[in-house]
Amino acid sequence: MNAPLDPAPPAPFVRSATDGDGICTLTLCRGDRFNPLSTGMLAALDHALDAVAADPAARVVVIAAEGRAFCAGHDLVEMRAHIDDAWQRGLFAACSRVMLKLTRIPQPVIARVHGVAAAAGCQLVSMCDLAVAADHAKFGLSGINAGIFCSTPAVGVARNVARKRALEMLFTGDLIDAPTALAWGLVNRVVPAADLDAAVGTLAQAIARKSPTAVALGKRAFYAQIEQGLEGAYGTAGDAMTCNMLDPDAAEGIDAFLGKRAATWRSR
Repeated sequence: MNAPLDPAPPAPFVRSATDGDGICTLTLCRGDRFNPLSTGMLAALDHALDAVAADPAARVVVIAAEGRAFCAGHDLVEMRAHIDDAWQRGLFAACSRVMLKLTRIPQPVIARVHGVAAAAGCQLVSMCDLAVAADHAKFGLSGINAGIFCSTPAVGVARNVARKRALEMLFTGDLIDAPTALAWGLVNRVVPAADLDAAVGTLAQAIARKSPTAVALGKRAFYAQIEQGLEGAYGTAGDAMTCNMLDPDAAEGIDAFLGKRAATWRSR
């Protein structure tokens, strides 16, 4: 079903900027409303991810947010104003498309989390490849508190944390703190709020220094094999390793390693 997205969403929803290291930051710009994943925000993210995927200069993507929170989930006011089957199905189809796109673009995606990431906002964190959180951040599948079970956010969260952890979040709607999110596997790092940008930058730069071709190939193979059975996963991974070894960047990387010099990678 076609999603209810504007073909050309207004610029204020998402701001995009790429630095000299190839790190592209997509910033959610509805901080006054805790950056809800409205139809406009989803359309803007959809367009921004398409643009960055096609940009050979972009090596890593950071999802950040303005205001006091990362993302409070879907726009409940908008959802309440459109109580009809087609619109609701379109909204969740649009959201699912954006979430899947995070895993399908060639660049690794890092969530930079501050404040609250709730419901679909927690889903957004879970669908990014990596996540770094400020120590004050909180996470939750809080839809149940408003009579809405977070079924679509559960798809991503349950692929990050253990099943009983996910169900506890889903059934109670309680927020968990950043150290708990780290212990449960929802985020990679927790740092003081003052160090959040530096920590995200360090992680992004470490990835940006690697072969963009190898990273893109590896990301694609990882998501292809992770949902397969063991035998199928090894087949997928073996094909990926073969393609990787036949790529010129592999020859350059091995020669550079053996020659004790820095490698010169090709662009994607």
